[in-house]
Amino acid sequence: MTTSPLRRCLVAGSLAVTAALALTACGSSDSPDAGPPASTHTVKTVMGDVSVPDAPKRVVVLDTAELDSALTLGVKPVGATHADVESGFLDYLSEDQVSGIEDVGEMMTPNLEAIAALEPDLILTSKIRHGDKYAELTAIAPTVMTENTGYPWKANFQVHADALGRKAEARKVTAAYAAHTAEVTRALGGAAKAAATEVNMVRFVEGADIRVYGKQNYIATILADVGLGRPAITDKAKDGFSYDVSPEKIDLADADAVFHSTYGDAKKSKQTQTVGSGLWKNMSAVKNGRVFPVDDQLWIQGIGYTAAEKILDELRADLTK
Repeated sequence: MTTSPLRRCLVAGSLAVTAALALTACGSSDSPDAGPPASTHTVKTVMGDVSVPDAPKRVVVLDTAELDSALTLGVKPVGATHADVESGFLDYLSEDQVSGIEDVGEMMTPNLEAIAALEPDLILTSKIRHGDKYAELTAIAPTVMTENTGYPWKANFQVHADALGRKAEARKVTAAYAAHTAEVTRALGGAAKAAATEVNMVRFVEGADIRVYGKQNYIATILADVGLGRPAITDKAKDGFSYDVSPEKIDLADADAVFHSTYGDAKKSKQTQTVGSGLWKNMSAVKNGRVFPVDDQLWIQGIGYTAAEKILDELRADLTK
């Protein structure tokens, strides 16, 4: 078998990241081993227009939202970063979905050498995560970045779909999601009843205060799509993201229903002491049996339509008990 110029360069080069990036240039279109140039299209991104293959075959994703988008659209990446979790890739994704995907490092510190070795033809990420690495990433492959992550996840998904050449599939995904949210609203008794049900999302975070989520984040958009009400405390959230409290003020998170998740160790995140406190136990949601622990990886970290569909099922199941 003929060894590609890129492979020969990577094997012969040093292990330094800068060397690995420089050597990616060996795989130029002038190489005798290169096939006919692939057809391309232009994607408008926060970093400017980017020319990408019409049907990329070797995609690397550098965050959880991009991984969710690719898998939702039927594209299995050749490489992905992992979140800061024990399970590697997020646990709401099945083994079949993630099998064969090469781990290219922790999300905030991707291994550029490992990415280059995969010979990607497209990289997906966001400016807020990896804007400082844009030049290095584009030296490896066309890199499509969105501005941010989380709250603008639906717009980001459309950018991902454009980059992946999957716009038609994206339309089917968004239509299915809209139908699902409408179904959940009906199951809750209709729009008026859903709006009259105030819901809070609380996250216990190791090394930080307890977060009562506001209206400018991923999970808030799903609650809004179902038409659920939100307590007044959410309007105090900083930048719309979260209103942070200590265990001594957890009663401020009370609502008709409270969902909560934990990031990190239960004790270090104050989850153990908080849910065992009198303030927590005296909340009306607790007394009425309307408090629901949920998976942090699914509800907070997934940030995509595959995660959202699962969240909708859990919302319906819990709120119709």
